[in-house]
Amino acid sequence: MKRISILVFFLLTALAVKPQSEDSVFSFSIQQSIEYSLKNHTDVLNAQLDNNVSDYRVKEIVGIGLPQINTGFDFKDFIEIPTTLVPGEFAGEEEGSFFPVKFGTQYQAVAEVSASQLLFDPSYLLGVKASKTYREMAQKNVTKTRTDVAVEVFKAYYRVLVLNESKKVVEANVSRVKKLRDDTKALFDNGFVEKIDLDRIEVTYNNTVSDDERFVRIIELSIASLKFQMGMNPKAKLTLTDSLNTEQVKNLSSAVDNFDINNRIEYSLLKTQEKLWQYNVKRHKNGAIPTIYAYGTLSTTLQHDAVNIFDPDEKWYPMGLIGAKLSFPLFDGFQRHARVKQTEFELKKIENNISNFERAANVEIINSRNALLNAVSTLNIQEKNLQLANDVTRTSKIKYDQGVGSNLEILNAETSLKEAQSNYYSAIYDAIVAKVNLEKALGKINY
Repeated sequence: MKRISILVFFLLTALAVKPQSEDSVFSFSIQQSIEYSLKNHTDVLNAQLDNNVSDYRVKEIVGIGLPQINTGFDFKDFIEIPTTLVPGEFAGEEEGSFFPVKFGTQYQAVAEVSASQLLFDPSYLLGVKASKTYREMAQKNVTKTRTDVAVEVFKAYYRVLVLNESKKVVEANVSRVKKLRDDTKALFDNGFVEKIDLDRIEVTYNNTVSDDERFVRIIELSIASLKFQMGMNPKAKLTLTDSLNTEQVKNLSSAVDNFDINNRIEYSLLKTQEKLWQYNVKRHKNGAIPTIYAYGTLSTTLQHDAVNIFDPDEKWYPMGLIGAKLSFPLFDGFQRHARVKQTEFELKKIENNISNFERAANVEIINSRNALLNAVSTLNIQEKNLQLANDVTRTSKIKYDQGVGSNLEILNAETSLKEAQSNYYSAIYDAIVAKVNLEKALGKINY
Protein backbone atom coordinates (compact mmCIF):
# COMPACT_ATOMS: atom_id res chain seq x y z
CA MET A 1 0.00 0.00 0.00
CA LYS A 2 2.85 2.37 0.85
CA ARG A 3 4.57 1.69 -2.49
CA ILE A 4 1.32 2.40 -4.37
CA SER A 5 0.94 5.73 -2.51
CA ILE A 6 4.49 6.73 -3.43
CA LEU A 7 3.87 5.83 -7.09
CA VAL A 8 0.67 7.90 -7.18
CA PHE A 9 2.52 10.84 -5.62
CA PHE A 10 5.21 10.82 -8.30
CA LEU A 11 2.66 10.47 -11.10
CA LEU A 12 0.73 13.48 -9.82
CA THR A 13 3.97 15.43 -9.49
CA ALA A 14 4.96 14.61 -13.07
CA LEU A 15 1.54 15.65 -14.37
CA ALA A 16 1.74 18.91 -12.43
CA VAL A 17 5.23 19.76 -13.69
CA LYS A 18 4.86 18.87 -17.36
CA PRO A 19 2.39 21.62 -18.35
CA GLN A 20 4.70 24.21 -16.78
CA SER A 21 7.81 23.02 -18.57
CA GLU A 22 7.29 21.71 -22.09
CA ASP A 23 3.68 22.30 -23.15
CA SER A 24 3.12 25.69 -21.50
CA VAL A 25 1.61 28.53 -23.50
CA PHE A 26 2.21 32.09 -22.29
CA SER A 27 0.86 35.43 -23.50
CA PHE A 28 2.94 38.12 -21.79
CA SER A 29 3.16 41.87 -21.78
CA ILE A 30 6.56 43.42 -21.10
CA GLN A 31 5.73 43.80 -17.41
CA GLN A 32 4.53 40.20 -17.14
CA SER A 33 7.71 39.04 -18.85
CA ILE A 34 9.82 40.92 -16.34
CA GLU A 35 7.82 39.54 -13.41
CA TYR A 36 8.24 36.02 -14.78
CA SER A 37 12.00 36.48 -15.14
CA LEU A 38 12.31 37.75 -11.56
CA LYS A 39 10.84 34.46 -10.37
CA ASN A 40 12.66 32.09 -12.72
CA HIS A 41 15.98 33.52 -13.90
CA THR A 42 18.95 31.58 -12.53
CA ASP A 43 20.90 34.69 -11.51
CA VAL A 44 17.93 36.01 -9.52
CA LEU A 45 17.35 32.65 -7.86
CA ASN A 46 21.03 32.37 -6.90
CA ALA A 47 21.11 35.94 -5.59
CA GLN A 48 18.09 35.13 -3.42
CA LEU A 49 19.86 32.00 -2.16
CA ASP A 50 22.88 34.14 -1.29
CA ASN A 51 20.51 36.40 0.61
CA ASN A 52 19.17 33.37 2.51
CA VAL A 53 22.74 32.35 3.29
CA SER A 54 23.38 35.81 4.73
CA ASP A 55 20.34 35.47 7.00
CA TYR A 56 21.73 32.30 8.52
CA ARG A 57 25.21 33.81 8.64
CA VAL A 58 23.82 36.49 10.96
CA LYS A 59 22.24 33.80 13.13
CA GLU A 60 25.53 31.93 13.22
CA ILE A 61 27.44 35.01 14.41
CA VAL A 62 24.79 35.84 17.01
CA GLY A 63 24.99 32.24 18.23
CA ILE A 64 28.61 32.77 19.29
CA GLY A 65 27.39 34.99 22.14
CA LEU A 66 24.82 32.47 23.36
CA PRO A 67 25.62 29.71 25.88
CA GLN A 68 27.65 26.85 24.41
CA ILE A 69 26.71 23.47 25.89
CA ASN A 70 28.40 20.20 25.04
CA THR A 71 28.17 16.66 26.33
CA GLY A 72 30.36 13.63 25.87
CA PHE A 73 31.17 10.12 26.97
CA ASP A 74 34.68 8.72 27.07
CA PHE A 75 35.46 5.02 27.59
CA LYS A 76 39.05 3.77 28.00
CA ASP A 77 40.49 0.26 28.06
CA PHE A 78 44.04 0.34 29.43
CA ILE A 79 45.54 -2.74 27.82
CA GLU A 80 48.63 -1.87 29.80
CA ILE A 81 47.99 0.12 32.97
CA PRO A 82 50.43 3.06 33.21
CA THR A 83 53.44 2.49 35.47
CA THR A 84 54.64 5.05 38.01
CA LEU A 85 58.08 5.02 39.64
CA VAL A 86 57.87 5.48 43.41
CA PRO A 87 60.91 6.38 45.58
CA GLY A 88 62.44 3.30 47.23
CA GLU A 89 62.37 4.90 50.70
CA PHE A 90 58.58 4.35 50.76
CA ALA A 91 59.19 0.62 50.75
CA GLY A 92 62.20 0.58 53.07
CA GLU A 93 64.72 0.32 50.23
CA GLU A 94 67.89 2.34 49.96
CA GLU A 95 67.71 6.03 49.32
CA GLY A 96 67.77 7.14 45.64
CA SER A 97 66.23 3.95 44.33
CA PHE A 98 62.81 3.56 42.69
CA PHE A 99 60.39 0.76 42.28
CA PRO A 100 57.55 0.51 39.68
CA VAL A 101 53.92 0.64 40.75
CA LYS A 102 50.76 0.44 38.63
CA PHE A 103 47.92 2.68 39.75
CA GLY A 104 44.36 2.60 38.47
CA THR A 105 42.05 0.09 36.86
CA GLN A 106 41.95 -1.41 33.39
CA TYR A 107 38.60 0.23 32.47
CA GLN A 108 37.58 3.85 32.92
CA ALA A 109 34.41 5.67 31.82
CA VAL A 110 33.74 9.40 32.02
CA ALA A 111 30.40 11.11 31.29
CA GLU A 112 30.65 14.87 31.03
CA VAL A 113 28.56 17.98 30.44
CA SER A 114 30.34 21.29 29.87
CA ALA A 115 29.09 24.82 29.25
CA SER A 116 30.66 28.18 28.45
CA GLN A 117 29.39 31.71 28.08
CA LEU A 118 31.10 34.63 26.41
CA LEU A 119 31.04 37.58 28.81
CA PHE A 120 33.01 40.25 26.98
CA ASP A 121 34.57 40.37 23.53
CA PRO A 122 34.49 43.61 21.48
CA SER A 123 35.16 41.63 18.31
CA TYR A 124 31.91 39.75 18.87
CA LEU A 125 29.84 42.93 19.02
CA LEU A 126 31.49 44.19 15.83
CA GLY A 127 30.94 40.80 14.23
CA VAL A 128 27.19 41.01 14.90
CA LYS A 129 27.03 44.48 13.33
CA ALA A 130 29.17 43.38 10.39
CA SER A 131 27.04 40.30 9.77
CA LYS A 132 23.92 42.46 9.59
CA THR A 133 25.69 44.74 7.12
CA TYR A 134 26.67 41.65 5.16
CA ARG A 135 23.00 40.67 5.02
CA GLU A 136 22.16 44.19 3.85
CA MET A 137 24.71 43.86 1.05
CA ALA A 138 23.21 40.51 0.02
CA GLN A 139 19.76 42.10 -0.15
CA LYS A 140 21.10 44.94 -2.28
CA ASN A 141 22.81 42.42 -4.54
CA VAL A 142 19.40 40.82 -5.08
CA THR A 143 18.06 44.21 -6.16
CA LYS A 144 20.99 44.75 -8.54
CA THR A 145 20.60 41.29 -10.06
CA ARG A 146 16.84 41.73 -10.47
CA THR A 147 17.41 45.13 -12.11
CA ASP A 148 20.05 43.78 -14.52
CA VAL A 149 17.79 40.88 -15.50
CA ALA A 150 14.77 43.19 -15.97
CA VAL A 151 16.76 45.49 -18.26
CA GLU A 152 17.94 42.59 -20.41
CA VAL A 153 14.40 41.18 -20.63
CA PHE A 154 13.10 44.63 -21.61
CA LYS A 155 15.63 44.90 -24.44
CA ALA A 156 15.04 41.33 -25.62
CA TYR A 157 11.24 41.81 -25.55
CA TYR A 158 11.38 44.96 -27.67
CA ARG A 159 13.84 43.39 -30.06
CA VAL A 160 11.19 40.76 -30.84
CA LEU A 161 8.54 43.48 -31.24
CA VAL A 162 10.75 45.40 -33.67
CA LEU A 163 11.50 42.25 -35.65
CA ASN A 164 7.80 41.37 -35.79
CA GLU A 165 7.00 44.79 -37.26
CA SER A 166 9.87 44.43 -39.70
CA LYS A 167 8.53 41.03 -40.72
CA LYS A 168 5.14 42.56 -41.58
CA VAL A 169 6.86 45.08 -43.82
CA VAL A 170 8.90 42.36 -45.52
CA GLU A 171 5.73 40.34 -46.13
CA ALA A 172 4.16 43.41 -47.73
CA ASN A 173 7.27 43.78 -49.88
CA VAL A 174 6.92 40.17 -51.03
CA SER A 175 3.29 40.72 -52.04
CA ARG A 176 4.06 43.96 -53.85
CA VAL A 177 7.11 42.64 -55.73
CA LYS A 178 5.26 39.42 -56.58
CA LYS A 179 2.48 41.44 -58.21
CA LEU A 180 5.08 43.47 -60.06
CA ARG A 181 6.76 40.27 -61.27
CA ASP A 182 3.43 38.77 -62.39
CA ASP A 183 2.49 41.97 -64.23
CA THR A 184 5.88 42.13 -65.92
CA LYS A 185 5.65 38.47 -66.96
CA ALA A 186 2.29 39.16 -68.55
CA LEU A 187 3.82 42.08 -70.45
CA PHE A 188 6.74 39.89 -71.48
CA ASP A 189 4.42 37.14 -72.70
CA ASN A 190 2.69 39.74 -74.89
CA GLY A 191 5.98 41.12 -76.17
CA PHE A 192 5.82 44.52 -74.48
CA VAL A 193 9.01 44.17 -72.34
CA GLU A 194 12.34 42.46 -72.82
CA LYS A 195 13.43 39.34 -70.93
CA ILE A 196 16.12 41.30 -69.07
CA ASP A 197 13.35 43.39 -67.49
CA LEU A 198 11.61 40.24 -66.28
CA ASP A 199 14.91 38.76 -65.03
CA ARG A 200 15.70 41.89 -63.00
CA ILE A 201 12.35 41.74 -61.25
CA GLU A 202 12.72 37.99 -60.71
CA VAL A 203 16.04 38.60 -58.92
CA THR A 204 14.43 41.27 -56.74
CA TYR A 205 11.52 38.97 -55.93
CA ASN A 206 13.84 36.07 -54.99
CA ASN A 207 15.85 38.35 -52.70
CA THR A 208 12.66 39.61 -51.07
CA VAL A 209 11.43 36.06 -50.44
CA SER A 210 14.84 35.22 -49.01
CA ASP A 211 14.58 38.23 -46.67
CA ASP A 212 11.18 36.98 -45.51
CA GLU A 213 12.54 33.50 -44.74
CA ARG A 214 15.56 34.99 -43.00
CA PHE A 215 13.32 37.08 -40.76
CA VAL A 216 11.43 33.96 -39.68
CA ARG A 217 14.67 32.42 -38.41
CA ILE A 218 15.85 35.66 -36.81
CA ILE A 219 12.55 36.04 -34.94
CA GLU A 220 12.75 32.43 -33.74
CA LEU A 221 16.27 33.08 -32.45
CA SER A 222 15.18 36.33 -30.77
CA ILE A 223 12.25 34.63 -29.05
CA ALA A 224 14.60 31.87 -27.86
CA SER A 225 16.92 34.55 -26.49
CA LEU A 226 13.99 36.24 -24.73
CA LYS A 227 12.94 32.93 -23.16
CA PHE A 228 16.50 32.41 -21.95
CA GLN A 229 16.61 35.89 -20.41
CA MET A 230 13.30 35.12 -18.68
CA GLY A 231 14.41 31.70 -17.42
CA MET A 232 11.62 30.07 -19.43
CA ASN A 233 11.70 26.54 -20.80
CA PRO A 234 12.81 26.69 -24.47
CA LYS A 235 9.94 24.38 -25.48
CA ALA A 236 7.27 26.65 -24.01
CA LYS A 237 5.23 28.77 -26.41
CA LEU A 238 5.46 32.52 -25.86
CA THR A 239 3.28 35.21 -27.41
CA LEU A 240 3.95 38.93 -26.89
CA THR A 241 0.88 41.05 -26.18
CA ASP A 242 2.43 44.53 -26.17
CA SER A 243 2.79 46.56 -29.36
CA LEU A 244 5.51 48.89 -30.58
CA ASN A 245 4.94 52.55 -29.71
CA THR A 246 7.49 54.88 -31.25
CA GLU A 247 5.98 57.96 -29.60
CA GLN A 248 6.92 56.63 -26.16
CA VAL A 249 10.48 56.20 -27.40
CA LYS A 250 10.63 59.79 -28.61
CA ASN A 251 9.42 61.15 -25.27
CA LEU A 252 12.56 62.63 -23.68
CA SER A 253 11.08 63.02 -20.22
CA SER A 254 14.12 61.71 -18.33
CA ALA A 255 15.48 64.59 -16.24
CA VAL A 256 19.18 64.57 -15.45
CA ASP A 257 19.43 67.82 -13.48
CA ASN A 258 18.22 66.33 -10.18
CA PHE A 259 20.25 63.13 -10.40
CA ASP A 260 20.86 61.50 -7.02
CA ILE A 261 23.70 59.01 -7.10
CA ASN A 262 22.24 57.24 -4.08
CA ASN A 263 19.55 55.91 -6.40
CA ARG A 264 22.18 53.80 -8.16
CA ILE A 265 22.19 50.34 -6.62
CA GLU A 266 25.85 49.90 -7.60
CA TYR A 267 26.78 52.94 -5.52
CA SER A 268 24.74 51.67 -2.59
CA LEU A 269 26.55 48.35 -2.80
CA LEU A 270 29.93 50.09 -2.72
CA LYS A 271 28.93 52.13 0.34
CA THR A 272 27.79 48.96 2.11
CA GLN A 273 31.06 47.28 1.20
CA GLU A 274 32.89 50.28 2.64
CA LYS A 275 30.98 49.88 5.91
CA LEU A 276 31.98 46.21 6.08
CA TRP A 277 35.66 47.03 5.73
CA GLN A 278 35.36 49.74 8.38
CA TYR A 279 34.09 47.06 10.75
CA ASN A 280 36.97 44.85 9.71
CA VAL A 281 39.51 47.55 10.58
CA LYS A 282 37.91 48.04 14.00
CA ARG A 283 37.87 44.29 14.61
CA HIS A 284 41.63 44.01 14.15
CA LYS A 285 42.28 47.13 16.21
CA ASN A 286 40.21 45.67 19.05
CA GLY A 287 42.39 42.58 19.02
CA ALA A 288 44.41 44.05 21.93
CA ILE A 289 41.35 44.33 24.20
CA PRO A 290 40.91 41.48 26.74
CA THR A 291 38.20 38.87 26.33
CA ILE A 292 36.34 37.21 29.19
CA TYR A 293 34.27 34.07 29.24
CA ALA A 294 32.90 31.80 31.95
CA TYR A 295 32.84 28.02 31.86
CA GLY A 296 31.72 25.06 33.87
CA THR A 297 32.05 21.28 33.75
CA LEU A 298 30.14 18.50 35.48
CA SER A 299 31.37 14.91 35.05
CA THR A 300 31.22 11.51 36.68
CA THR A 301 33.84 8.75 36.48
CA LEU A 302 33.73 4.98 36.78
CA GLN A 303 36.90 2.90 37.33
CA HIS A 304 36.83 -0.90 37.38
CA ASP A 305 38.76 -3.96 36.33
CA ALA A 306 35.72 -5.43 34.59
CA VAL A 307 33.53 -4.08 31.77
CA ASN A 308 30.38 -3.35 33.70
CA ILE A 309 29.70 0.35 33.13
CA PHE A 310 25.96 -0.32 32.89
CA ASP A 311 25.76 -2.03 36.25
CA PRO A 312 23.54 0.18 38.47
CA ASP A 313 25.39 -0.99 41.57
CA GLU A 314 28.73 0.35 40.38
CA LYS A 315 30.11 3.42 42.08
CA TRP A 316 30.48 6.57 39.96
CA TYR A 317 32.61 9.44 41.25
CA PRO A 318 31.33 12.93 40.43
CA MET A 319 33.43 16.01 39.66
CA GLY A 320 32.33 19.59 38.97
CA LEU A 321 33.98 22.95 38.44
CA ILE A 322 33.14 26.47 37.37
CA GLY A 323 35.52 29.22 36.34
CA ALA A 324 36.16 32.34 34.36
CA LYS A 325 39.00 33.12 32.01
CA LEU A 326 40.52 36.46 31.12
CA SER A 327 42.60 36.48 27.95
CA PHE A 328 44.87 39.48 27.45
CA PRO A 329 47.24 39.53 24.45
CA LEU A 330 50.59 41.07 25.33
CA PHE A 331 52.76 40.62 22.24
CA ASP A 332 51.99 38.80 18.97
CA GLY A 333 55.04 39.68 16.94
CA PHE A 334 53.29 42.73 15.40
CA GLN A 335 50.80 40.48 13.61
CA ARG A 336 47.81 42.55 14.72
CA HIS A 337 49.45 45.74 13.46
CA ALA A 338 50.08 44.10 10.09
CA ARG A 339 46.46 42.93 9.87
CA VAL A 340 45.20 46.43 10.68
CA LYS A 341 47.35 47.93 7.93
CA GLN A 342 46.16 45.37 5.41
CA THR A 343 42.50 46.10 6.11
CA GLU A 344 43.12 49.86 6.05
CA PHE A 345 44.64 49.56 2.59
CA GLU A 346 41.68 47.45 1.44
CA LEU A 347 39.33 50.07 2.85
CA LYS A 348 41.22 52.77 0.95
CA LYS A 349 40.72 50.78 -2.27
CA ILE A 350 36.97 50.72 -1.65
CA GLU A 351 36.98 54.49 -1.03
CA ASN A 352 38.87 54.98 -4.31
CA ASN A 353 36.30 52.82 -6.11
CA ILE A 354 33.49 54.93 -4.66
CA SER A 355 35.10 58.16 -5.84
CA ASN A 356 35.71 56.65 -9.25
CA PHE A 357 32.10 55.48 -9.52
CA GLU A 358 30.83 58.97 -8.65
CA ARG A 359 32.80 60.39 -11.57
CA ALA A 360 31.94 57.52 -13.91
CA ALA A 361 28.21 57.72 -13.11
CA ASN A 362 28.05 61.37 -14.18
CA VAL A 363 29.95 60.62 -17.39
CA GLU A 364 27.64 57.67 -18.03
CA ILE A 365 24.58 59.90 -17.69
CA ILE A 366 25.98 62.45 -20.14
CA ASN A 367 26.88 59.73 -22.64
CA SER A 368 23.51 57.98 -22.24
CA ARG A 369 21.58 61.22 -22.66
CA ASN A 370 23.55 62.16 -25.78
CA ALA A 371 23.11 58.65 -27.13
CA LEU A 372 19.34 58.95 -26.65
CA LEU A 373 19.22 62.39 -28.28
CA ASN A 374 21.20 61.07 -31.24
CA ALA A 375 19.04 57.95 -31.45
CA VAL A 376 15.80 59.93 -31.45
CA SER A 377 17.20 62.36 -34.02
CA THR A 378 18.21 59.43 -36.23
CA LEU A 379 14.77 57.86 -35.74
CA ASN A 380 13.04 61.05 -36.89
CA ILE A 381 15.26 61.23 -39.97
CA GLN A 382 14.78 57.57 -40.83
CA GLU A 383 11.03 57.98 -40.37
CA LYS A 384 11.05 60.77 -42.97
CA ASN A 385 13.32 58.74 -45.25
CA LEU A 386 10.92 55.80 -45.05
CA GLN A 387 8.01 58.03 -46.01
CA LEU A 388 9.99 59.43 -48.94
CA ALA A 389 11.02 55.95 -50.04
CA ASN A 390 7.39 54.82 -49.95
CA ASP A 391 6.38 57.84 -52.03
CA VAL A 392 9.15 57.21 -54.56
CA THR A 393 8.18 53.55 -54.87
CA ARG A 394 4.51 54.37 -55.31
CA THR A 395 5.28 57.05 -57.91
CA SER A 396 7.66 54.76 -59.78
CA LYS A 397 4.99 52.06 -59.92
CA ILE A 398 2.38 54.50 -61.24
CA LYS A 399 4.77 55.74 -63.95
CA TYR A 400 5.68 52.15 -64.83
CA ASP A 401 2.03 51.16 -65.12
CA GLN A 402 1.38 54.17 -67.37
CA GLY A 403 4.31 53.27 -69.58
CA VAL A 404 6.36 56.39 -68.83
CA GLY A 405 8.68 54.79 -66.27
CA SER A 406 11.45 52.25 -66.68
CA ASN A 407 11.85 48.84 -65.17
CA LEU A 408 15.21 49.86 -63.72
CA GLU A 409 13.67 52.91 -62.02
CA ILE A 410 11.13 50.86 -60.11
CA LEU A 411 13.76 48.31 -59.03
CA ASN A 412 15.99 51.09 -57.72
CA ALA A 413 13.01 52.42 -55.79
CA GLU A 414 12.39 48.97 -54.27
CA THR A 415 16.03 48.71 -53.21
CA SER A 416 15.92 52.17 -51.61
CA LEU A 417 12.68 51.28 -49.84
CA LYS A 418 14.16 48.09 -48.34
CA GLU A 419 17.16 50.04 -47.10
CA ALA A 420 14.93 52.75 -45.61
CA GLN A 421 12.79 50.13 -43.86
CA SER A 422 15.85 48.41 -42.39
CA ASN A 423 17.32 51.72 -41.19
CA TYR A 424 14.00 52.79 -39.69
CA TYR A 425 13.47 49.71 -37.55
CA SER A 426 17.12 49.63 -36.52
CA ALA A 427 16.74 53.25 -35.39
CA ILE A 428 13.64 52.32 -33.37
CA TYR A 429 15.50 49.60 -31.48
CA ASP A 430 18.57 51.80 -30.95
CA ALA A 431 16.34 54.50 -29.46
CA ILE A 432 14.64 51.99 -27.15
CA VAL A 433 18.00 50.68 -25.91
CA ALA A 434 19.33 54.23 -25.46
CA LYS A 435 16.31 55.24 -23.40
CA VAL A 436 16.56 52.16 -21.18
CA ASN A 437 20.28 52.77 -20.66
CA LEU A 438 19.58 56.37 -19.62
CA GLU A 439 16.86 55.32 -17.17
CA LYS A 440 19.25 52.78 -15.66
CA ALA A 441 22.09 55.32 -15.46
CA LEU A 442 19.77 57.68 -13.59
CA GLY A 443 18.91 54.93 -11.10
CA LYS A 444 15.23 54.97 -12.08
CA ILE A 445 15.08 51.24 -12.78
CA ASN A 446 15.02 49.19 -9.59
CA TYR A 447 13.30 45.88 -8.95
